Amino acid sequence: MIVVAIIAILAAIAIPQYQAYVTKAQFSESQVIADGLKLPVAEYYNLTKDCPDNTGGAADGLSAPASYSGKYVSKAAASKVNGQCAIAVVFKGQGSVSAPLAGKTVYFLGKDNGGTYSWSCDPNDVSTIPAKYKPQACRS
Repeated sequence: MIVVAIIAILAAIAIPQYQAYVTKAQFSESQVIADGLKLPVAEYYNLTKDCPDNTGGAADGLSAPASYSGKYVSKAAASKVNGQCAIAVVFKGQGSVSAPLAGKTVYFLGKDNGGTYSWSCDPNDVSTIPAKYKPQACRS
């Protein structure tokens, strides 16, 4: 009985930790997908001083949003948000991805630093993804 109780206690601790680990690993795919758009968006901005917009399909030298997808990400689109170039990465729905990420969107914002272009997660992220599943750089 003692052995069964010990195993139950260990399982009660380990299962939530494992689920959080899986969710963090799935979230990391959004960063990889966004990385594929960062250079073309920055190049477009440097040439035109405007942000590309492929939200309606292939445009401004970018492929259609659905072509930027992965195992957990359904699409990624570039547009302008509050005067900044942004990449919106949308996770797949329930069943394809862990529940805290299902159907949610995370934003990566670009910033012109006078010759260089840097990226960050939107500090005012409206995705409702709990901070504990995001990397440190994406926590508000």
